[in-house]
Amino acid sequence: MPLVEHLRELRNRLAKAVLAIVVVSVVAAFYSEQLMQFLADPVPKCDDLTNSDGGNCAIVSFNTLTSPFTTTIKVSLMAGLVVSSPVWLYQLWAFVAPGLHRHEKKYTYVFTAAAVPLFAGGALLSYVILPVSIKVLLSLTPGGSANILSLDEVLDFTIRMVLVFGLAFELPLLLIMLNMVGIVSGRRMAGWWRGVVMGVFVFGAVATPTTDPVGMLALSGPIVVLYFVAVGFSLLNDRRRARKEAEGPADDEASELDHIPEAVAPAEPVTTLPEQTSRDRVNGYDDVT
Repeated sequence: MPLVEHLRELRNRLAKAVLAIVVVSVVAAFYSEQLMQFLADPVPKCDDLTNSDGGNCAIVSFNTLTSPFTTTIKVSLMAGLVVSSPVWLYQLWAFVAPGLHRHEKKYTYVFTAAAVPLFAGGALLSYVILPVSIKVLLSLTPGGSANILSLDEVLDFTIRMVLVFGLAFELPLLLIMLNMVGIVSGRRMAGWWRGVVMGVFVFGAVATPTTDPVGMLALSGPIVVLYFVAVGFSLLNDRRRARKEAEGPADDEASELDHIPEAVAPAEPVTTLPEQTSRDRVNGYDDVT
């Protein structure tokens, strides 16, 4: 396809993706109150400010006049982006798929099927430990003080934790992708295990906003386990690739060409044929040869 046709197809794919996000966001706006209650549920709420002494609970409120409107729009757009993800992911896939080989399409299906449950597992884990993290943060409030939290800030904190946990769970899948394309071998990944384990726990301590070890262990422990799963898969894939290379390329792959020129042998001298005579030559050529 020419460049203009590619740009036109990209425009159509983007239009369909945006339309799906807008439609789902409009529907989610009617349920924005339930969504906000769900996202703010990990916060231990107080009946009144007198019960918030020492940070055992908090009052969730809107601090500005426009906060209810902006928070509703934010929650609706987030819900529209998440719920409509099968539509816009398909549009992205439909635009990229025609340029992929058969085995590349197969790998893409596998990676997509693995990325969704990994992200969902990380998001679910973050929502499970959110009450513990929020209680630890509220416990730092000195006696005689009350906590009045902005719902907008609570939602931002919840969404940030969900994204951090969800994206962190995609790290092993990224390592597997690098191994599949031949950038990193399984043996090299196995040699990184000390640095990776240390880096994962440092990342867990920085990414989780609490000072307790619960959040750090909840984030770092599964990632370390998934990292060793990725190492084992990469080692098996390297062994499979070595056997495949010994068998030769697949039907839809081009074999490797050797571009190094070979030495040319010297030219052999031309001898005169026995039948060749000087009278047979015409303009330097003869009929015999």
